[in-house]
Amino acid sequence: MGTFQTIDYVIFGAYALLILGLGLWVSRGKKGSQKSAEDYFLAGKSLPFWAIGASLIAANISAEQFIGMSGSGFAIGLAIASYEWMGALTLILVAKFFLPIFIRQGLFTIPEFIEKRFNTNLKTILAVFWVALFIFVNLTSVLFLGAKALDTVIGAGDGRLIFPLILGLAFFAAAYSIWGGLSAVAWTDVVQVVLLVIGGLVTTFIALDKVTPDGGLWTGLQHVYDQAGDKFHMVLHRNHPEFLNLPGIGVIIGGLWVANLYYFGFNQYIIQRALAAKSLREAQKGLAFAAFLKLLLPVLVVVPGIVAYVLFMQGPGTTEIDGVQQVFLKTDGSINYDLAYPWLVKTFIPTGLKGLVVAALTAAILSSLASMLNSTATIFTMDIYKPYFSKRSDGTDLVAIGRISVIVALVVAVLIAPALESMPQMFQYIQEYTGVVSPGVLAVFLMGLFWKKTNTKGAITGVVTSIPVALLLKLLPIEMPFLDQMLYTCLITIVVILFVSLMTADFDEDPKSIALPRETFKTGKQFNIAAYIVLIILTVIYTVFW
Repeated sequence: MGTFQTIDYVIFGAYALLILGLGLWVSRGKKGSQKSAEDYFLAGKSLPFWAIGASLIAANISAEQFIGMSGSGFAIGLAIASYEWMGALTLILVAKFFLPIFIRQGLFTIPEFIEKRFNTNLKTILAVFWVALFIFVNLTSVLFLGAKALDTVIGAGDGRLIFPLILGLAFFAAAYSIWGGLSAVAWTDVVQVVLLVIGGLVTTFIALDKVTPDGGLWTGLQHVYDQAGDKFHMVLHRNHPEFLNLPGIGVIIGGLWVANLYYFGFNQYIIQRALAAKSLREAQKGLAFAAFLKLLLPVLVVVPGIVAYVLFMQGPGTTEIDGVQQVFLKTDGSINYDLAYPWLVKTFIPTGLKGLVVAALTAAILSSLASMLNSTATIFTMDIYKPYFSKRSDGTDLVAIGRISVIVALVVAVLIAPALESMPQMFQYIQEYTGVVSPGVLAVFLMGLFWKKTNTKGAITGVVTSIPVALLLKLLPIEMPFLDQMLYTCLITIVVILFVSLMTADFDEDPKSIALPRETFKTGKQFNIAAYIVLIILTVIYTVFW
């Protein structure tokens, strides 16, 4: 196995200095309290479409994808790519139907929409939920998976470096994001996304080249398909061992829509970039650009996992690697899927390029950390601190509080992250446990946006009911795929909201309902062309790999 050499450390160090320098340079200008809340949390509403798209993908792609989704590629195959490819279509829908409403409302945060549409109590409940989710699930998982990956690539892989690396990642993400806010995060993300795409492609191409003794990219791809053809299906059959994680056609027309609409439409650290756009048209073009990048991601994160599976199985014509099975097998005989990507990097990426690839992996981790930290601070400051604790009417204390909340969130996440040691497929774990609460939240937003009779009593009843409904479905004696559970929870919550709203309504239309004239959803020519191209590409992909 190749080890990290001096040149790799030099390349990695150059990357670190570039990102830190760029982040601090972008943060220059207004200092301290002179930086307004809009400057700090929404980058002064100045982001162009390409920065929005790049930053959104950099925030989205992290160790959760490079490590977790590669691990699921090893275990399941190309079917896990539905999260990315269906995500591209979701971004188009969010840009067309959700963004016009959010931007015209002048929002800082997603919970703020809940206050304008319903009431302050429900907004506060959801704000507290999101802050807790970002800290205890998102930040902790990104820190742990990132440190685990780097430990495998640059260390012995025995876990001794995990906590020091968690500290290092946390410190570095904080170094530029605390001071500069969303501007520093978004503009460094532009560099980060270029690096992670290049690094991801390098890993994929080299892995395919090395999978056979004769070498060659196309030869390797053909060999992987011949040896693992069953892993190149997007729709799993009911008898597939991973059907409960990806329930066949239900992935395309069922619960995955709940996960994706919630994540891309109502997730603060994703949608915050669009809220910081120069204009609505610029925001929509930014999401379309992000959709094209989403189409590329399975090549970067899923294909390497399938290559690692082929090398693990050591079938005929595969490059022989001594001890490969011992690397992946745990003491109890189970497989450590999440080692797939870091093992490929450590085994096949040559000196020099290894520094670039590790920099790309680190870029993915840091950009997500910085985005989550900024969004945690935004929600805490604007939706919890400002209405309940702020004593200054001019808002001059908001930026300082935002910076303090970043530090507190990071300290808590650093202390909790090492406890995630025993998860077999981290990506699936995150999706499943976020899925307990996301269907109810999505139902409230959809009904609040598009059904004018939805009232506050219906919304609160629905979101409170959704969690026991989700837990009940998980505890049923009949095993049900968690994506199906999410779909049924969302549908049941919608029915609850509808029923309670009709029973308690004082008006034919709720006084806080949103007027949606036809021109609200009119989009520009460039966005429309991009949307059609995305649809055509997705149709071809699902036809070929069905």
